[in-house]
Amino acid sequence: MTRASIGASPPRREAREKVTGSARYTGDVALPHLAYVAVVPAEIVHGRVKAVHPEDALARRGVLAVLHAANCPRLNGTGWADLAVLQSRSVVHRGQFVAAVVAESPRIAHEAARTVRVDYAPGPHRLSPDTPGDGFHRPPDHGPFFPTDCSHGDVESALSRAPVRIEATYTTPPYHHHALEPHGTVAYWHDGALTVFDTTQGPSGTRDILARLFEISPDRVRVIAAHVGGGFGSKAAPRAHLVLAAVAALAVGRPVKTALTREQLGVVAGYRPLTVQRIRLGAEADGRLLAVSHVSFEQTSLTSDHCEYPAAPTRTMYAAPNRETRHWRTRLNVPSPTWMRAPGECPGMFALESAMDELAVACSVDPVELRLRNDTANDPHSGRPFSTRNLAACLRLGAERFGWADRDRLRAERGDGRRLVGMGVAASTIPQYRFPSRASARTDGLGHYTVRIAAVDIGTGARTVLAQIAADTLRVDVERVTVEVGDSAYPAASWAGRSSGTTSWGTAVVRACEGLRSAIGRCGGRVPDGGLEAAADTLDELATPRTHSQHAFGAQFAEVTVDRSTREVRVPRMLGVFAVGRVINPVTVRSQLVGGMVMGLSMALCEVGVIDRTYGHFHTRDLAAYHVATFADAPWIEAICIDEEDFHTSPMGSKGVGEIGIVGTAAAIANAVHHATGHRIRGLPLDVRALMDERAMGNGP
Repeated sequence: MTRASIGASPPRREAREKVTGSARYTGDVALPHLAYVAVVPAEIVHGRVKAVHPEDALARRGVLAVLHAANCPRLNGTGWADLAVLQSRSVVHRGQFVAAVVAESPRIAHEAARTVRVDYAPGPHRLSPDTPGDGFHRPPDHGPFFPTDCSHGDVESALSRAPVRIEATYTTPPYHHHALEPHGTVAYWHDGALTVFDTTQGPSGTRDILARLFEISPDRVRVIAAHVGGGFGSKAAPRAHLVLAAVAALAVGRPVKTALTREQLGVVAGYRPLTVQRIRLGAEADGRLLAVSHVSFEQTSLTSDHCEYPAAPTRTMYAAPNRETRHWRTRLNVPSPTWMRAPGECPGMFALESAMDELAVACSVDPVELRLRNDTANDPHSGRPFSTRNLAACLRLGAERFGWADRDRLRAERGDGRRLVGMGVAASTIPQYRFPSRASARTDGLGHYTVRIAAVDIGTGARTVLAQIAADTLRVDVERVTVEVGDSAYPAASWAGRSSGTTSWGTAVVRACEGLRSAIGRCGGRVPDGGLEAAADTLDELATPRTHSQHAFGAQFAEVTVDRSTREVRVPRMLGVFAVGRVINPVTVRSQLVGGMVMGLSMALCEVGVIDRTYGHFHTRDLAAYHVATFADAPWIEAICIDEEDFHTSPMGSKGVGEIGIVGTAAAIANAVHHATGHRIRGLPLDVRALMDERAMGNGP
């Protein structure tokens, strides 16, 4: 009898390769006659390159070429100025590639790069707005997935009449990705065709962009990403090092490898931008919202159109008849920001959920109860019903499991004179997306099945989960299914991002396997000697407008201790309860949720990107300066999922889980610090050292 695969936890398909070290990442690729690239970064913040002097570098043995704007192969128009590598003499931020050395070894390349002299004509630069609003402008009318701004009702009038009002500004600093595997590329040309091994979250999209850059047909480009060691958004779109590898390989006529150093990640790989968010809440005395205003200010670069959209989740989170959300940004001479895990929702929900906690205190209402009172069955922004919205169930179950009802008693009992104890809560949400993808399914007629899709496994267990989906659709045991991913030669797939991988790729796999079952049925169950294959494309299926608002929800609970003497904040335990549809693989789902919560803890306590406001470079360029949470910082974390199915979001009934774990975590910790100390901290990371007055370190409000 065939065993059901969805809901089980079979071992990860690539587990043995990874724990034994046999899994081959981009950096492990070794090709005959491989050359290496080292870049020459700009030493000015803004201006022009007057001249490049490569003579000393070229005189070194083993140096093959020195590329710069005067001799680099020309690229087609990109639409992304950050990919126009060595195409112009203009410098728009410090660290921009202005030249590159190609050599026989990494050592020779890096040593030679230090000898390349560059003459500059510096220009005026701007690294920080003087005040919020100075030089700010609205992004385009529509963001990537939703309108830039929205307004319902009369917010100002409702705020002026509200019995209870909260107005506060919350800040989050720049955040860097620092995936375990640095970004890298190996590229080579053969008979006018380009092959690249790349650390990408989207082989299909990367292939198409490279084809446009070099003005060749997409079928002349192949992108391979067998294993990717984390991305968090920084590997979702092509970066300058990828284009440089392909350009250098074209210039020297042999394979070329580029690999970013840890220090280069903040410049080339992007980062989450700084945000300044002003929130105003108006409510009845019982905490029911009358008005919500959420306005965000952030920075971007001169070459990027990126916007974080932190106010977007506020549109759908709680019911309020009067609402406005607005986004403003300013262009600076800084490297381009990019997507990072839960873009928008992560910093945005820190601000909103902190403000909701302030409202609960002002109304003398329990913070869990306040959120329940403002729950809604319909999306306040679109008016559509939610496909599923089990936020209330998450809050209630989490409160029960965490001992929330006893939090004031526990605060008093667990405080030992030196340490203060507090508990906090915050809600989480993430929108659900399903992007067009293709997949193929084949059987050899001997009981074995192969599924191919140009998805990429960035450490989430995609191979395993897609095998489970295919097995249940084919009604066979999962051991009989092989899944092949990570190659643009396979049917085109969407990128791994926005918590959309399983829903997008899984839908394509379901449709391909349904097609294969139908083909087998038409053959009367007798598969021809050559086997059978079916393919599917979900583009037409996704053209139908949505009838429901599709989001995942969750509730985060945190307990903190604050040392009166050292002001050190520790988090002894955290609990997350999530409503993410049908759970396909409990082990991989828990891994994603707990991993996201650890990132949220790190965001709350440790991480901060610091840019030099004079010279334009990040001070926090490596893991010695940019601190991240470790195992010792998170001794007890648990993530549980409630039972639900959402067949509006996917034919499997599942939702995406990659991002929701990070959303709300920092707010829950900040709210717990307030509960412990009576002091509200509205900027991250939480700096309790500001509480130097012992009177401000009382045992809570």
